Formats: sequence, C-alpha cells, structure tokens
Amino acid sequence: MNTIDRSHLAQLMERERQAFRERHPRSGELAEAAKANLLFGVPMNWMVRWPGDWPVFVEHAEGAHFIDVDGNAFVDFCLGDTGGMAGHGPKVSVDAIAEQAAKGITLMLPTEDAAWVGAEMTRRFGVPLWQFCLTATDANRFTLRWAREITGRPKTVVHNWNYHGSVDETMAQLDDAGDLVPRAGLIGQAAPLDITTRVVEINDLGALEATLAPGDVAAVLFEPALTNIGIVLPDDGYHEGVRELCTKYGALLVIDETHTICAGPGGCTLAWNLQPDIVTIGKTLGAGIPSAAFGMTQEISDRIIEHTDWRNSDVGGTGGTLAGNALSLAAMRATLGEVLTDAAFERMIGLGERFEQGVQQVIESRELPWHVTRLGCRVEYLFRRDVARNGAQAAAGQDEELDTLIHLYMLNRGILMTPFHNMSLMSPATTAEDIDRHSEVFAQAADELVAS
Repeated sequence: MNTIDRSHLAQLMERERQAFRERHPRSGELAEAAKANLLFGVPMNWMVRWPGDWPVFVEHAEGAHFIDVDGNAFVDFCLGDTGGMAGHGPKVSVDAIAEQAAKGITLMLPTEDAAWVGAEMTRRFGVPLWQFCLTATDANRFTLRWAREITGRPKTVVHNWNYHGSVDETMAQLDDAGDLVPRAGLIGQAAPLDITTRVVEINDLGALEATLAPGDVAAVLFEPALTNIGIVLPDDGYHEGVRELCTKYGALLVIDETHTICAGPGGCTLAWNLQPDIVTIGKTLGAGIPSAAFGMTQEISDRIIEHTDWRNSDVGGTGGTLAGNALSLAAMRATLGEVLTDAAFERMIGLGERFEQGVQQVIESRELPWHVTRLGCRVEYLFRRDVARNGAQAAAGQDEELDTLIHLYMLNRGILMTPFHNMSLMSPATTAEDIDRHSEVFAQAADELVAS
C-alpha cells in the first residue's frame, strides 16, 4: 500500500490555498466586509469550516450546480448537507412555493396540503400519524419531551458520535475509557449529561441491553446508520435486536431519518423494514424551505392524547408559531409528490453506485489505504484502510490534513463536497457526467499525493 508523504502533502496544501485566493477574490472582499456586521463574518458560525481562507459566496444555484460571485462554476455534491437533496430550485417546488406565498405564508391554521403530506409520509415510513415543524432538531426535541411524558422516565439513549442536530440530550459521547462526556465543542451545556443521557456504540447490543436494564430510559434515539463521522453501517440483525430490546424494557424506539433518507423514499425505515415507535426527519422535505416532521404509531398517538393538557398545549414545550405553516406544507407536497419520488430515488441510488465505483477504482489502482462506503445515494470515503464498525473506530480513523486537502483540491476544480467530512450526495438533477468529473479529479488528487 502507498503511504502519503506529509511534507509533500503540506506543499500541495499551500499550493491549493494560493490557488483558492487567486480564484476567489470577490468572495474574499465580501468575507472581509461581512466581519463588520456578522459574528465570525458569516450568518452561522459553522460556515467558517469550509476549506480555503474564506467561504465561497454563491451568486446562483440551480439543480446540482451553482456559480459563485467570482463566476466559478461548481458541481454540488454537498447539497446543503442534505437540505438541498431535492436539487436547487426544482421548478415544481418553486412554483408551489410562489403560489402559496401569494395566498398566505403562515396562518396558525391548516391547509389541504397538510393532510396530503401526512398521508404521503405514512405511505413512505409506515407510521400513521404525523406532526410538522421546521427543523429535525425540533422534531427530535419534541419527540423526546413526549417520550419522557408518556413513559414517566428521564433518560435518552443515543449512539456514540451520533448526529441529531442541536438537541441537548444528544450532545454526548464516550471517551477512550468508555465514560460519558460532553461532545467536543459543546457550548453552554445546559445540565450534566449523565442526568439525561446514556451513550452506546452502534452494533453493540450487549451495551444497549445493559443501558436499558435499569428501566429508566424513555427513548432510544438512533440514526439507522451513523452519518456524521463517515457512514457506519449496522451489522446484520442489529436493528432487529434494538427493536426487541426496546420492547423488552419499555423504551420508545425513535428513528431519525434526516440524513438516512438517502436510502430511499422511506429512508432506512422502509428499505430495511424497521419498526420504530416514532420517526423524525427534516432538512430535505421542502426543497430548502424549512420543513420537518415526526410520525408515530397509533399506540404512541393514543398515549400522547391521553397526556395532553389542551388548555396549555401552546406552552407545553412542543410546537411553535411557525410550525406546520402553509408555505412549508406546500413545499413539502410539491417536493415529495413530484421531485423526490420513488423513481427519482431509484435513479439517485444508481448514481451513488456509480460514484462509489469510481472512488473504489481509484483507491485500488493507486493501492491506497482508504475505503469508500455508500448508503443509498449518499457516499463517503475515509482515509483509513478498515471499515469502521462503530463511532469510536470511525473517529479514530479521521485524517484532518487529508480531509482538508481533498476538500480544497476539489473546490479549486469546481467540485463541492460537504465541509465537515467527505460526503457526497446525489440529487434528482445530478448527472453521470457530474459523477465522472468527480472520479477524474479524485484520481488527479490521488496521483499527486502518491507522486512523492
């Protein structure tokens, strides 16, 4: 296997940084000016995590492509880290958004679209009753409140290196000794996490049973596969075991499909025949308009209704003035009905396979100690030989230097990856030519790295 000369990597990185500066002067001017009025110089702090000396400012996006303010064209495999998975500005969604905006954006009253979207979500995910909100964080937060209420229990179990947005109870991980600690980077910790949270590794049913055995867990909140530390897939039989343990110990099983919707029109819940009590999802449902949902079985619905204080339902800790607004429901109806269709997913997954094969061919032909993993139309490559079976292994295999170089190398050649990890996502607008362009540039980067 070829190894990477780190001094050579550093030289390539400096060359790419200089190329970035030359390629993006107008973005640099805008970034500098923004510091006068924007904290960190960006509208949200994580936007500083892109490679290069400043973020790229976007002029126009359409489909799976965008153009920046310096006139550079890009293939977008980031797609808003799933928020833009429907593609940028799909016409049917844009038309529905414009039509509804002219008729009313937010009313605190339902429209016909809500019932249609609820029925479509039931078709896709199997659970019959739904509520709508604006972000997956809210969907998860509201779900955990209901879980604690109807079970009378305080604890939430999450996977190590999970991602469920900015939900307080999920901002925990295991240290090298296996002890629960706050997630690295957590700010303003609300309470000691051992009061609210327990953490287990994916694929460790023994640890999950030991965690559930005391009988104080309200909800097990899991992504079907880890997606924010590289893709870590479940072992055969893992989710069946999770379901059995949740039933045995009376904990609610909550499946967060926000990222794993990439597995198909009903996410992993449909593709793998999962049996959750509650499903949560956000990001891509409204083609970029803030949209999210949580759905539940009839049993859970009955328990929620039994515990609802209708006189104070507006201040009980779930919902929000803009939740379930007319605009987001119109966007969801158009997007689910005509953009992110079953047929679209079939094509997108095929493109994901093409992407995976292109990366694998480069890795094998250059004898590199890397690997690529795919979940539906979502593909990631990691700079380690072995495929991780849990979050700790995936985290230990991260290579910040190579991550940053590959991101910037791609960016300088018109390809956008996610800023936090090497994730690529296919949209209905992505083409085979887009995939092949990535494979070509990835091969160029590999050749330069092994040339030393």
